[in-house]
Amino acid sequence: MLLSLKIENIAVIENAELELSEGLNVLTGETGAGKSIVIDSINAVLGEKTSRDIIRTGCDKASVCAEFVNVNPLALAVLDKYGIEYDGGSVTVMRTLYSSGKNTCRVNGWPVSVSQLREFGSLLVNIHGQHDSQALLSPDKHLSFVDLLAENEPLREEYKAEFHTLIKVKKELDGLYDSRDEKTARLDYLEYVINEISKADIRPGESQELNKEKLLIQNSAFVKKNLEKASASLSGDSGISEALEECAELLQKAAEFYPDAVGAASAVKSLALELAEQTGEVRDLSENFSYSPSRLAEIDDRLDEIYRLSMKYGKTEEDILETLENSIKEKETIDSYDSRISELENKLYESSDKVKKLAEKLTLSRKKAAADFEKRVAEELSFLDMPYVKFVVNLMPGSLTSKGAETAEFLISANPGQEPKAISKIASGGELSRIMLAIKNVLSDKDPVDTLIFDEIDAGVSGSAAEKIALKLYSVSKGRQVICVTHLAIIAAQADRHLKIEKKVSGGGTFTEITPLDLEGRALELARINAGSSVTGLQLEGAKEILQKAEESKK
Repeated sequence: MLLSLKIENIAVIENAELELSEGLNVLTGETGAGKSIVIDSINAVLGEKTSRDIIRTGCDKASVCAEFVNVNPLALAVLDKYGIEYDGGSVTVMRTLYSSGKNTCRVNGWPVSVSQLREFGSLLVNIHGQHDSQALLSPDKHLSFVDLLAENEPLREEYKAEFHTLIKVKKELDGLYDSRDEKTARLDYLEYVINEISKADIRPGESQELNKEKLLIQNSAFVKKNLEKASASLSGDSGISEALEECAELLQKAAEFYPDAVGAASAVKSLALELAEQTGEVRDLSENFSYSPSRLAEIDDRLDEIYRLSMKYGKTEEDILETLENSIKEKETIDSYDSRISELENKLYESSDKVKKLAEKLTLSRKKAAADFEKRVAEELSFLDMPYVKFVVNLMPGSLTSKGAETAEFLISANPGQEPKAISKIASGGELSRIMLAIKNVLSDKDPVDTLIFDEIDAGVSGSAAEKIALKLYSVSKGRQVICVTHLAIIAAQADRHLKIEKKVSGGGTFTEITPLDLEGRALELARINAGSSVTGLQLEGAKEILQKAEESKK
């Protein structure tokens, strides 16, 4: 419910605040006083499209601030989606318009985009007027009225979830179909790669080891020659080993009489023993060293093979082996395509069957609700002095969408014998408002939007029709909030809260004032509406009588 509205620098309104209540709130005033500006301001704060021309002349910016209480759960869910905090069901919305064209929007102080504000605002207030009955003019929204009456929300959500599952499965399956031929060709290539690398049986560091072995073989004659010389130097009659042993014996003999030579004798003896051991090892190295010239050719062939693989699959053995591992994994993935396709085909069949069955349930429910809807709206329209208007809910079968298997459009026939046609093509502004009033009364206990605004719903009506519209407005306002701009006293008399809008000229400027009226003020305003600016005592008494009858009709 809209609790309060603060308007600054919107058209002729410099600064105005209005408090609203549950039930029927009526705005009255002379033509051009600014009633439509209040509606435009509410539109702006709900995120609807507006123009910078709405900013008061001479001002750089304008703003509208609205406070809502007891906000419905669907609207609060939008705030939850965008992470906007709120206290209970109270929400403050503010929109500032700048002459530069810039907009700033805030919900409970949190910055939001205009589109986010519009998404939230559409669940707070419905505005219906001669130029603003978008819900009736847009067939896209007609199906939601039928679903609302049928209480189809749980079924519709179940269908929508399954439909999205169907689309997701179909999209993945189509992708697999499209890439299957390409993947088959890719599979042939992967099998070739895996076979080639696996057959080579390379290991990390192998080329480095082979190059070392190749270098040794290339220098084998040099190695053999030096090993033999080293062995000859250490052993033999004039070898170093024999000389060192002889030296050790001489030092030991001297040490028998010269103690200072004991250390040297011991050290040389140790060296002689170690050298004798090394002499044997060098001799073994010399005798055992051999090489095969054919091995060099084998090494070259192996290095050529590794090099060829490195040019195709990676610089190092590690890179080549990583290519092998990745190819095996990719092949396993492709090998699973057929099983995945089979799995998705089964899932597509199951999901498609569920969607069709749920769509059939929706269709049956909508057909039943549409018939009831037509009957009840016709009754409401008859009460509103539109007895010859035929209201039709045209359910049209179509392809499956996220909303079901059909679309809906409201048709009306204004006169007997005429074929029903789209509301948007033949209904006048006053008729649109009355049709919406009828629909809202039919859906009064189901519509989550609990603030309705009717802008000059009385256009072109008088007498009995006006009286019935007044009664119906009051009926719709029970348990919710209705804001009505009217030029008829009989409608204004039904108000639970009556606000008068006046335009005044002061200091060379034009200003709009909004004043809540007490009982005496209401009587004067009703008399002005009926009689004009000059109100007589008799006319005032007549206005009081209208108010008294309105109160009696409420009871």
